[in-house]
Amino acid sequence: MKIFLKSGIDLKIFSPTEPIGIIILFIGLIFSGMIFYIIYAVSTNKESLEDTKIRTERELIQQEKIGKLFPKKK
Repeated sequence: MKIFLKSGIDLKIFSPTEPIGIIILFIGLIFSGMIFYIIYAVSTNKESLEDTKIRTERELIQQEKIGKLFPKKK
């Protein structure tokens, strides 16, 4: 069953051999690559240098607070 559009747009302009079709394919490839990169980056769970620096500072502060609460006996 074929559906014919009564508009003036020829659907052949969206074929992969036409300029608009090539642009659509190129944008699709870029979008797919970005999605795969985001999935890869999230799944590897790499921490930035700032995150590790903040974490070590928080651990030092926590150790200082614990040291104040429970001083070592001589």
